[in-house]
Amino acid sequence: MDKSPDAFRTISEVAEDLDLPQHVLRFWETRFKQIKPLKRGGGRRYYRPDDVDLLKGIRQLLYGEGYTIRGVQRILKEEGARFVQALGRGEESVSAPRQEAKEEAAIGEMDDFSDSSYDESPHVSSQPVLPADSLQRLQSALDELIECDRVLRSLKDLSGPAVSE
Repeated sequence: MDKSPDAFRTISEVAEDLDLPQHVLRFWETRFKQIKPLKRGGGRRYYRPDDVDLLKGIRQLLYGEGYTIRGVQRILKEEGARFVQALGRGEESVSAPRQEAKEEAAIGEMDDFSDSSYDESPHVSSQPVLPADSLQRLQSALDELIECDRVLRSLKDLSGPAVSE
């Protein structure tokens, strides 16, 4: 049964639609204040159509355009959530001036990283925490490896039983 385009979506439906793990969506909620799903009893998340468009736009900027989390935060601040939602719907595209802003943001982030200013969490005071963009890159690499593993397993299943030597 298909839902109406105006219907709210669960985190599992949105994760499947965006081809992302649910934990990535939860992580993005901590990094992008504009993502505000409706939370019901037990903390269950329900995403409005605008929330889904925003997530699609963020995904496009991070994975399609190569922006870092900080770069996407800057776009949200400068251009607004409506612009990123329009990206998610395919109504907008990233223009040349934004590409320059992306490069400037990347240079600024390299400077931020080189000064070793780590975000220290109160529960782990003696251990530095990786910057959010580094965690995102690691998470992206892990997600890609998991997908490769899934593809290899499906190919193995198609080839039938293994031949013993």
